[in-house]
Amino acid sequence: MERDGGGGRFGGRRAAGVVAGCLTAPAGLLYLLVAGVALGGFLLWPRTRAYALDLLGSGARRLVEVERRRRTRFFGDRFPEAYEGRGGGGAVRYLAARSWAGLVCAVVLALLGSGLVLAVLLVGGVVRGAFGPAELLAQLVLGGVLLFLGLQGLFALTALDARLAREHFGPSERELLRRRIDELSVSRAAVVRAVDAERRRIERDLHDGVQQRLVALAMLIGRARRGGARDPERAAELLGQAHREAREVLAELREVAWRAYPSALDSLGLEEALGGVAQRCALPLRIAYEVAGPLPRPVETAAYFVVSEAVTNAAKHADATAVSVRVTGAPGGPLTVRIEDDGRGGADPAGGGLTGLRGRVAALDGVLRIDSPLGGPTTIVAELPCV
Repeated sequence: MERDGGGGRFGGRRAAGVVAGCLTAPAGLLYLLVAGVALGGFLLWPRTRAYALDLLGSGARRLVEVERRRRTRFFGDRFPEAYEGRGGGGAVRYLAARSWAGLVCAVVLALLGSGLVLAVLLVGGVVRGAFGPAELLAQLVLGGVLLFLGLQGLFALTALDARLAREHFGPSERELLRRRIDELSVSRAAVVRAVDAERRRIERDLHDGVQQRLVALAMLIGRARRGGARDPERAAELLGQAHREAREVLAELREVAWRAYPSALDSLGLEEALGGVAQRCALPLRIAYEVAGPLPRPVETAAYFVVSEAVTNAAKHADATAVSVRVTGAPGGPLTVRIEDDGRGGADPAGGGLTGLRGRVAALDGVLRIDSPLGGPTTIVAELPCV
């Protein structure tokens, strides 16, 4: 069960919801008493018990639906499932608990109303001079204590009403905990797969790229050493080739290191690290960075890899001619990363790269949305909580 932004304040609408609950409680209790008496014999007889329970639950569901609408209308609750998916026995149990809680709440409200009337009479007596100082002090102390107890009881009954609704209309606390455990298990498995895929990619880059270039460099240096005495000019040419090869190896090794983890994140921050992505990108890349204040390190890392992977995919697979990146975030709010390219679209959300990004974002309780219709454009939005 979710609540709107004003769920924590006991305002006029919520007070009206409490009063409405006190008015609907007698109807529920009356239904249970009348239906229980009418169906009592059928409920006791095993052969008719199932039919009687179904009949009792059918009427209870109608009254419980009124309670569900009350919670939605006055308290702003949004329930994840329709009530019709619950069993009739659950409806009867909820209606019974809700009816008694509503009646007690009505009694508390009646006592508070009586206290208000007595307070008005007390003020009138003070104006007429009917009370002495000691008598007035005693009345004030007693009235304050009763007011405190009444308000505490009202808040407790309101909380009980919300808990009953949450347990019946939405997932219970145990169910929410189970779902959270399942989500964490899935996200952990996704992170493990993403890290494993990243290791394999780095290994391929080192083996197929850097290692082969180093072998070629060693061969060039060896040829220069063997032929240096007989043909100095040829040796000088080979050393020149070896020097160029060494510079290319260093550039490729630097690129592999950047893809593994950019050191600029530690020293300069996310904005400068994204600037490095723009410098190495083969496409025109426009970056708008609108973030106030520092970001948590895990959020910076995830945002960087989302941008880097999305830009790389746009350059390699989408035939894009331009990419735009916008990073926005306000203090206390989530960091939003939006990447859009003008490529041909059709990106597969279940593909290896995007699945890895989804797992990396989910590990931080974030959300990754991908919109890539055929013909483009492709838009990737990541929302990362900064808590």
